[in-house]
Amino acid sequence: MLFLLCGGLFISSCNQQSRGFALPAGDIEEGKATYKRLACNECHSISEIEWKGGVDSLQIQLGGDVTIEKSYGGLVTSIINPSHKIAFRYKRKNSPEITEEGLSKMKNYNEVMTVQELVDLVTFLQSEYEVSPPSTHYYPYY
Repeated sequence: MLFLLCGGLFISSCNQQSRGFALPAGDIEEGKATYKRLACNECHSISEIEWKGGVDSLQIQLGGDVTIEKSYGGLVTSIINPSHKIAFRYKRKNSPEITEEGLSKMKNYNEVMTVQELVDLVTFLQSEYEVSPPSTHYYPYY
């Protein structure tokens, strides 16, 4: 019985610790500078920043109107672990955005970016999205 009680306490204490974490506030302008410095615009296009890619390079749109909010945690994950979740439209065979193993071709910036640069970059990216509810053909109920 003691074993079960200790096991239950261990599991509940693990749940308390895994609720999440909070990063400090970021700076949009510093994030924009980091976006440019890391040459994110070689593969990603975003408003007000010139796309630097060539004819054969990727052009993945960031920002704009979306129906689902781009969460802070989701954007952090997309940067530090881009293969974690790959959009369905990129999973097709011979997609130029992924490797033969099905992983993202995005460079790994974990060794060259500071935590503050990550925070600023995510703050900048999140500011570029506008959540708009999906349009429906239903009439409003009054």
